[in-house]
Amino acid sequence: MQTLFYPDYGVLRYEERPEPTPAPDEVIVQVAACGLCGSELETFFGRSPRRTPPRIMGHEFCGTIVARGADVSDWAVGDRVVSHSLVPCAVCVRCRRGDTHLCADRQIFGMHREGAFAERVAVPARVLMPWPENLPAEAACLAEPLANGVHMVHLTERIAPKTVLIVGAGPIGLMTLLAFRAMTDASVFVSDLSEERLDVARRLGAAHVFDPRHTDVVQAVRDLTDGEGADVVIDAVGSRHTKGPAVAATRPGGACVWIGLHDDRIELDTYAVTLPERHVLGTYAATQPELAEALALMASGLDVTSWTTVFPLSDGVEAFRQMHAAEGIKAVLVP
Repeated sequence: MQTLFYPDYGVLRYEERPEPTPAPDEVIVQVAACGLCGSELETFFGRSPRRTPPRIMGHEFCGTIVARGADVSDWAVGDRVVSHSLVPCAVCVRCRRGDTHLCADRQIFGMHREGAFAERVAVPARVLMPWPENLPAEAACLAEPLANGVHMVHLTERIAPKTVLIVGAGPIGLMTLLAFRAMTDASVFVSDLSEERLDVARRLGAAHVFDPRHTDVVQAVRDLTDGEGADVVIDAVGSRHTKGPAVAATRPGGACVWIGLHDDRIELDTYAVTLPERHVLGTYAATQPELAEALALMASGLDVTSWTTVFPLSDGVEAFRQMHAAEGIKAVLVP
């Protein structure tokens, strides 16, 4: 089968690879579309040790079942499906308490097992769900990043936010904007360095947008919130330049959520967390039910494709180049 293969650091090729075979609890999915995630861009261009070659990357995908293992009875050949990005073990203490997205032995497609930048991929049947009939492939494959936004809505729902600041209008930031707009009545503010991305955020319903090169974002948010700060701040960048200001832009008693993974170690004014009782939360993945919520939102008409660019899988190297050069916001690869 044809794949976008990552054979070694600094190398990405469109090439033939062996066909996958299903384990007893797996199916083979003919991939219809697979989103290109920023984490995969960082893996390739930053030579990240979190995804080591040789590897087929790709974890945001949908497709059609073309074969199934001996123990699979709840799916049939021909079923259209969307896959979760991670496979929980189902037996560890975290899985047993219901935190399957935090599984101690979770496997992520394109990281711990072969991914979906390929014509076909082996998938454990338990992480699949039906692909809604009214969703095109380039939308259905984006259920996973939207589910991260849904997860952050649930993670902060006890705050009952009326104002939300999203730092970073990349794919996760925009998906989070969509989730908060669809699931809450909060006014959502967005900051980013790209005017193109801020224009998309405006079109998707952001109440205010800021370019931190021209605006003191922390002060601007405080000015819009009686001097308090936003109820919830989402840092979808995760750099040493954004994590501190994201905390500072959070109101006393509010919640700051870190999902961006740009930088690991930073310096932080801890008094700014302790004294005003701000809550700092980390998040990385969504649950299977939240993936279903994301699909339902998309099936009801939520726009997740007007700011994406579709590439044939054979042009995957060019898709990586364009997204890394910020020539577009989100790429979807179609075998």
